[in-house]
Amino acid sequence: MAAPLAPLTAAAALRIGRGHRPRLLLLASLRPYSAPATPRPPGVPAARRLPHPPPPHRHTRPLAASAATALSDTDLVSDSATLSKGRIYHETYGCQMNVNDMEIVLSIMKKEGYDEIVPDPESAEIIFINTCAIRDNAEQKVWQRLNYFWFLKRQWKTNVAEGRSKSLRPPKIAVLGCMAERLKEKILDSDKMVDVVCGPDAYRDLPRLLQEVDYGHKGMNTLLSLEETYADITPVRISENSVTAFVSIMRGCNNMCSFCIVPFTRGRERSRPVSSIVREVGELWKAGVKEVMLLGQNVNSYNDTSEVEELEPGKNWQLSEGFSSMCKVKNMGLRFADLLDRLSLEYPEMRFRFTSPHPKDYPDELLYLMRDRHNICKLIHMPAQTGSTAVLERMRRGYTREAYLELVRKIRNVIPDVGLSSDFISGDEARKPVVGDFVELMLRLHNKCLTVLLLWAEPENPCSD
Repeated sequence: MAAPLAPLTAAAALRIGRGHRPRLLLLASLRPYSAPATPRPPGVPAARRLPHPPPPHRHTRPLAASAATALSDTDLVSDSATLSKGRIYHETYGCQMNVNDMEIVLSIMKKEGYDEIVPDPESAEIIFINTCAIRDNAEQKVWQRLNYFWFLKRQWKTNVAEGRSKSLRPPKIAVLGCMAERLKEKILDSDKMVDVVCGPDAYRDLPRLLQEVDYGHKGMNTLLSLEETYADITPVRISENSVTAFVSIMRGCNNMCSFCIVPFTRGRERSRPVSSIVREVGELWKAGVKEVMLLGQNVNSYNDTSEVEELEPGKNWQLSEGFSSMCKVKNMGLRFADLLDRLSLEYPEMRFRFTSPHPKDYPDELLYLMRDRHNICKLIHMPAQTGSTAVLERMRRGYTREAYLELVRKIRNVIPDVGLSSDFISGDEARKPVVGDFVELMLRLHNKCLTVLLLWAEPENPCSD
């Protein structure tokens, strides 16, 4: 039987760190310990070895049924599983899609043996921060958090000695998502704060990228994919006891609006197979989920060509009347109305919502389906972005102000009790001839929910002229 590991207190570790090279700390932690044999006088009974007391319980949420034992305040060495892999702390900024992406990341990491997450960064060996590139405020928050995570990493020995940090080693910091895709090397070069940069289509590569850090390298993969949908991965739900859940059905966007960075951070559109979505929704139903939000950057342009034997030509693609598309569809498979039809029939007691849509992808078939199925919520999001046809043309939205209002009228005729919501960008509205169109459109819509965003000018943005 292998000899037990020598217990090593935090104070002893600090003494070793001051007197020797840091590399000796790991060797001292793993060296087998055996006490020197001393002769026992005759007639003296052998001493009975008392069991070590169990370490105090910490409030950590395991991703698996049996998680690694938490550390005590004076222990520096945990069990081999936690020591070799590390505990995860994560933060997410931005849209619902980012929340679902983090659940996918946790599932990938769990499969590789990273089976414990902690509620605070001070106790983690791996820190994930999932980012947004749409709102400047979200980016500023990310930089602030990165500064703090860098402090935890840079001052790790001092933080452990003062009880501020409980991690086993300096944490690895990984930036994920759209901000990682947009800035790429700039994040790695920023004061050496970050160890790994990973784009939305490269999450399967995260375990390898983290291992590269152990060899003194930085890890980066921001390649966009034309096929990746993570359809075979069952997300690890962050809110385990919630009766609502997110299900991603497609990724990317083909619309190429002039103000939007999404096609460059999320790539081209690709849709999950219908069967994989039905399977995931079924698992959620068995777990007690009552409402599912279907997600996609352009969710109602869903187009599953993977399970259709004879594809129809893309020229038959039906758009909202008066709308056009900036990108032509090559082949047409199962559309969003087909997916909603199957889900609402197979799970009649489950409610379905969806976001974020584009106004061009509301054909009559989808509107009548929403009217007839009781478990499809009667709420339609219709981002107008502006009330001026001239500005809409510069935005490359593919419709006019009149076409948008006509679609609103049709929706209210087909679904009388519908709730409408919309988005508007006000940065390009700061011209007097345009403000009147904006106000008039708002008065005619009577929106129950309205989001107004400020558009900051990027050098390559045609709308900033």
